[in-house]
Amino acid sequence: KSCRDSGFQVAVVVVDRFGILQVAIRDQLAGPHTIETARRKAWTAVSFRTDTEAMADLTQAGKPQSGVRQVPGALMIGGGVPVEAAGAMVAGIGISGAPGGKADDTCARDGIQSIIEKLEF
Repeated sequence: KSCRDSGFQVAVVVVDRFGILQVAIRDQLAGPHTIETARRKAWTAVSFRTDTEAMADLTQAGKPQSGVRQVPGALMIGGGVPVEAAGAMVAGIGISGAPGGKADDTCARDGIQSIIEKLEF
């Protein structure tokens, strides 16, 4: 909702803790690439158990973990966030279509916060 309220047309993808697609929705005005980009961000977040914005920084050229960028399917751009409940990772969310990774990341975190009480066991 926060993305839409900000005027962004985005795609949202949720994967389970194993990276398997559970839900994908796309604003009718979001670009055709946004579903796949959001899926890859969500997959990356659960695979590496950290948000993709942090991974983007950790894997810059010249850093020890830069080779991780070569993992097939991984996408090191902000907007992928692991979803945790009761201390365990239960899913990952990926957002694509806002103007930049930081905005995608903010939208993802706002989305998680809007449902967090439903996730707590």
